[in-house]
Amino acid sequence: MLSYLEFEKPVGELDARIAELRAAAEGDAEVDITQELERLEKRSRDLLASTYAALTPWQKTQVARHPSRPHFRDYVALAFDEFMPLGGDRFYGEDEAIMGGLARLGGRRVVLIGHEKGNDTASRLRHNFGMGKPEGYRKAIRLMELAGRFGLPVVTLVDTSGAFPGVEAEERGQAEAIARSTEACLGLPVPMVATIVGEGGSGGAVALASAERVLMLEHAVYSVISPEGCASILWRTADKAPDAAQAMRITAQDLEQLGVIDRIVPEPVGGAHRDPATMAASLAAAIGQELDALADLPVDQLRRQREDRFLRIGAI
Repeated sequence: MLSYLEFEKPVGELDARIAELRAAAEGDAEVDITQELERLEKRSRDLLASTYAALTPWQKTQVARHPSRPHFRDYVALAFDEFMPLGGDRFYGEDEAIMGGLARLGGRRVVLIGHEKGNDTASRLRHNFGMGKPEGYRKAIRLMELAGRFGLPVVTLVDTSGAFPGVEAEERGQAEAIARSTEACLGLPVPMVATIVGEGGSGGAVALASAERVLMLEHAVYSVISPEGCASILWRTADKAPDAAQAMRITAQDLEQLGVIDRIVPEPVGGAHRDPATMAASLAAAIGQELDALADLPVDQLRRQREDRFLRIGAI
């Protein structure tokens, strides 16, 4: 059952009325509710479209975190073929917050890496809510090295609130692992396309997004810190999170304007969670187009593009 965010409540109320009308008419074949249903359904669609056309940065943050939003495993099932997961970092263990392996995208063999948040309590705990640990980033490095060795392009799907901040992660070298993963991205001898599909949080996101092409879903967010974290630092209260989200310019539209990302992938009306199959098809097409454009570029040019795009960020 679809859950409605706070700002979607008017749409939810309309949808509830539609459901009640359908249920009432099921027991009475003589009642024709077709016209009334069409009127209410159109009103619901129009209200949903107008609501999503005017989302604030804080509302987009809520959409990016929606519990039903597609995650890595959903996109693997809907957009990629022949996925063969590869696990372990060959140093410590397996981290299920960051998944990866070999896959096909439109007939092209790729190395696919991404964050997985899980979709229920048990899986969210197993995947640590998408917050990668050092072994997850070292696994990503291993897979990127594999891609370079066999000449396979790298595709990453970024969706994390940030790298895991626990003591055990720091003890195992979290900062070093993130830095090495970022370095591995920048040094790849093959094309790399990264997409922010939900939350792109801090270094935990950058470690898998230092690509020559960075895409972002329409209602995703990408920032150095969460709005709540920023508000807690600046105003000493998380209640100011909506103001922080506005000030930080974390939306795809702002980041495209600032040159932080290269392309926005449109979402279905009402967000990716309302039509995951359509979202996956659009994402697959966009990534395929970017890989086609990068396919014939020499290694030096690929690396230079990655370095240049990040050196330009923040330039005045």
